[in-house]
Amino acid sequence: MQNLNDLHTVSRSFSTTDKMPVLFLGHGSPMNAIEENQFVAGFRDLAKSLPQPNAILCISAHWYTKGTKVTAMEMPKTIHDFGGFPQELFEVQYPVKGSPELALETKELLLPVEVELDETWGLDHGTWSVIKHLYPDANVPVIQLSIDYSKPPEYHFELAKQLNQLRYKGILIVGSGNIVHNLRLVDYPNFDKDNYGYDWAIEAREVVNNYLLDANFKPLLEYEKQNKALRIAIPTPEHFLPLIYTLGLKDKKDELYLFNDKLVAGSLSMTSVKIM
Repeated sequence: MQNLNDLHTVSRSFSTTDKMPVLFLGHGSPMNAIEENQFVAGFRDLAKSLPQPNAILCISAHWYTKGTKVTAMEMPKTIHDFGGFPQELFEVQYPVKGSPELALETKELLLPVEVELDETWGLDHGTWSVIKHLYPDANVPVIQLSIDYSKPPEYHFELAKQLNQLRYKGILIVGSGNIVHNLRLVDYPNFDKDNYGYDWAIEAREVVNNYLLDANFKPLLEYEKQNKALRIAIPTPEHFLPLIYTLGLKDKKDELYLFNDKLVAGSLSMTSVKIM
């Protein structure tokens, strides 16, 4: 593996491009990896509007670590980090290449934060279950950046800004989680009911969407201080923090768009964000 003294050559590994979009994808159930539904169709439609990336850096809700890590292997494994689903889902493989070069570049950009180059994790379902719909041929290298669970939202918002240079090297940065995500309150009998949410979920979705569309991100960094609906919608931060990374990369000239903006099973949302 290359060392940090070789970063001048690493930088040349990625051609300069027009500024890439940034995404937040509501990934929902792992079954979205193999089912055909409106959200999967939304991911495919999104892919048609994206410039071809040189590589992808994904921040997934499902790699939640002490400290910050980045995958640095040549061929990341497909991680089936869930249980109770059909065998068909466990048989899915997403045989995409990794990018040790991009991992090194990411490590350097995030200094003085110490980032561990990881060769054991791979791609969890927060990454592969959505990326496979954007790039079904697995022809774009993918790395993952972990979320340091010991840090508050504002830390992650500011850390994301340090990755901004990657947008000009053809790197598509993707946050993957869910804005409304309270699994304890999921209404499984109504899982397939279209745009179905509890009153508090409807309120939380509206409040967050308004903040997003107004580019008023400070209340989202302080979501624990907001109204009861938002606190119920975000009982734990891991699925919300990938959105914070996406928002941290928005500059003043960028426009923000929502898609897949529906509720599922009472207490989940598939709301996704495109910034460009």
